[in-house]
Amino acid sequence: MTKRIDKIKQKVEAEGEVFVSDLSRLYNVTEETIRRDLEKLKNEGVVTRTYGGAMLNTTLQSDRVHFSKRRAINLEAKKKIAKLVAREFGDARTIMVDNSTTVIEAIKLIKDNRNITAISFSAQIFQELDETNMMLVSTGGIYDERTRSFYGSLAKENIRKYNVDVALLGCKGLDMTNGISDSSEGEADLKAEMSSRAASVVVLADHSKFGQTAFVNFLHWDMVNCLITDEKPDDEWVEFCNRMNIRLIYE
Repeated sequence: MTKRIDKIKQKVEAEGEVFVSDLSRLYNVTEETIRRDLEKLKNEGVVTRTYGGAMLNTTLQSDRVHFSKRRAINLEAKKKIAKLVAREFGDARTIMVDNSTTVIEAIKLIKDNRNITAISFSAQIFQELDETNMMLVSTGGIYDERTRSFYGSLAKENIRKYNVDVALLGCKGLDMTNGISDSSEGEADLKAEMSSRAASVVVLADHSKFGQTAFVNFLHWDMVNCLITDEKPDDEWVEFCNRMNIRLIYE
């Protein structure tokens, strides 16, 4: 059992997310056995349980999962969210965007709009949009190869120069009490600054982020204008968004 758990731990650290059904077939054991393994890893603080599987603990995720691995996690959900963003905010004139993989999927769908100016600390966005009609503005700063983004005081200072229509922000966790959180303090600081410069703050989060809390809180609910997700959350979340006057959009 210990050997199997060690392999599961290595797999989730490499891929960011695992599923009970896949692990059951891979190790030729029952799904109930896999659930017990995941529960043990949860108790050790390695994973956070999700519907049908587990994700690398959100407080560890940024440090252990490279950008190229993160972008494959819940990819279909991210693409659903991206389509909704393009539909609702594709005609915005000025936007700020972070380095989350969900935001990048959205930007790819509106890149041909020459009327949009996008400001970002993500180097990956500039690589993805090598051929684009939109105007791209980099914050500059210290480059982090692991996250493929810039950070630091220069990036924050440059964000403060601009006022935009919309800020598109990803996150690692959504909690009704604690607000919106991320696993990296440096990135969270820049996201908070972006939210203060936007007329409309739009949070993008797939279903696995609901009820989760990551290392750093960067946004209170009273700053959020819109929340876009891939599927309808439970009634408690729907009521919460209504109470907070947050526009909730899902497929």
